[in-house]
Amino acid sequence: MCGIAGIMLAPGQTLDETLLARLMTALAHRGPDGAGEFMTADVALAHTRLAIIDLTTGDQPLFSGPLTLIANGEIYNYLEIKEDNPGSYSTSSDCEPPLKLFSRCSADYAKYLRGMYAIAIHDRAFRTLTLSRDPFGIKPLYTVQTPAGIAFASEPQALLAAGLAPRTINHTKLAELLNLQFTTGKQSIFNNIERVLPGETLTLRQGKIQTVNRIPAILSGETPPANESDALARLDEVFENAVDMHQRSDVPYGMFLSGGIDSSAILAMMARLNSSPVLAFTAGFDIPGVADERDAAAITAKSVGAHHERINITEKMVWEHLPEIVACMDDPVADYAIIPTWFLARRARLDVKVILSGEGGDEMFCGYGRYRAAARPFPLAKKMRAKGVFNGLDILRHKPKHWRDGIAAAEAAIDDPSALKRAQRIDMQDWLPHDLLLKLDRCLMAHGIEGRTPFVDQEIAKFAFSLPDKFLIHNGQGKYLLRLWLAKNLPAAKPFAKKQGFDVPIGVWIAAQGTTLGELVAQNPLINELAAPEKVRALFANAHEKRAGFAAWVLLFTALWHRRHILNLAPAGDVFTTLRQL
Repeated sequence: MCGIAGIMLAPGQTLDETLLARLMTALAHRGPDGAGEFMTADVALAHTRLAIIDLTTGDQPLFSGPLTLIANGEIYNYLEIKEDNPGSYSTSSDCEPPLKLFSRCSADYAKYLRGMYAIAIHDRAFRTLTLSRDPFGIKPLYTVQTPAGIAFASEPQALLAAGLAPRTINHTKLAELLNLQFTTGKQSIFNNIERVLPGETLTLRQGKIQTVNRIPAILSGETPPANESDALARLDEVFENAVDMHQRSDVPYGMFLSGGIDSSAILAMMARLNSSPVLAFTAGFDIPGVADERDAAAITAKSVGAHHERINITEKMVWEHLPEIVACMDDPVADYAIIPTWFLARRARLDVKVILSGEGGDEMFCGYGRYRAAARPFPLAKKMRAKGVFNGLDILRHKPKHWRDGIAAAEAAIDDPSALKRAQRIDMQDWLPHDLLLKLDRCLMAHGIEGRTPFVDQEIAKFAFSLPDKFLIHNGQGKYLLRLWLAKNLPAAKPFAKKQGFDVPIGVWIAAQGTTLGELVAQNPLINELAAPEKVRALFANAHEKRAGFAAWVLLFTALWHRRHILNLAPAGDVFTTLRQL
């Protein structure tokens, strides 16, 4: 896991010699183990390294003939690519095999990669720059077209810090953020900055995008299992292979363990594959009555001999560090799960450099109730995300428009005979890459940790989307096949028991500070533009009510995000001190 950035100049343009230094400084947290750069007359590349595989010879850029590569991520099948492409390799890096593939297949090389990646390859012979992003969008990549040419980076904040894009907001995307908690599609919330979409490979020439190819996340070709026994056997095979590949590392690794099905399944497989105890981290909160998964996780961990670390998150900790947490979410995600994820990463960094996490299990194996609601026969079916966070609350000055356009576009574009799988595919197009995976990337990279998601894997997806609906839902309960597998392999997880669910008590904490926070948030210039101060104060005063508390959280997040990424003001202490200083 690393940070990458660079620029391809338009004809007649010259390189600002300080540009690479500004980009590398902005991305230093993504690569604390080293930095490298490469420059020609029309291309400049920058790389900051988090060393995971090949610690001694894996520094980047990597070179092969006329090709130069920088990459962020892991190519899990790099050993298999080497076997299929024998020859001379100068390193043991997982990122060198893509160079061999590129020399043979050009822009089609990404079809053969299994992993999470954002890659830039400069071909001096053909004067092209190729940018590729993995099919699920696990690793981020952004571009901005400037008069000087086209620039790219792992994070928008690097492009902003380097002066390559203005700090202005796309208000359609702001409406999405307020109502969905994330933003959809290619256009980011910053007016001039675009995402490279999951699976895209862009070929750049003379400072402009020349061609765009895209690899689908979900591949066809898997034969549906004939019966439940065959389905379980195939799940065991493909899941073991995925976790085994995701453990390839030259540094210590661990996992995030909740009381849920997905992380418990990963724990069970890691325990099978590792001779030493698995190191597992679980977060909880110090508020009576709030669902706390730590005891259940401890029982599960003990049953396989794992070493279990419990992290207690207090209200004081949240108020002290929330400005830092929001600051790392430059591409904003107002999902309050960023709070425990950030604290888990901070603790895990003391022991490991790689974390396996359960993101994607719900999307692959139908864990969300909204999928089952969407799959009901007409007229009982419910449209996903039909109502926004502020729907009916009478808080905003103007009723948000077009906030659901991105979701509607995904709904219109996805064609699957199964209503259940259509719902899953909709989430995999935007919710998974632009909320869950983005949150994991930023919160872990803020602490120099690599996050890996074994469920977000092309072989897992190919298998999961071959399954008949009956293997996904049984007696109204989702993830049926995964629950069956877990019951067999880790019965202590009690996979068919009703789960508490994981909830962050942010509404309780906001309610306790409602008067102070409401006044401070109301003073933020963006929030004042969005809502009358008296309504903001009233919302925070009523934060003990579930919907009001959730909307108050979104406004609090937005105020902190605006202060950091639009006003360009660094956190100034705890949340109260930071909000006071404009």
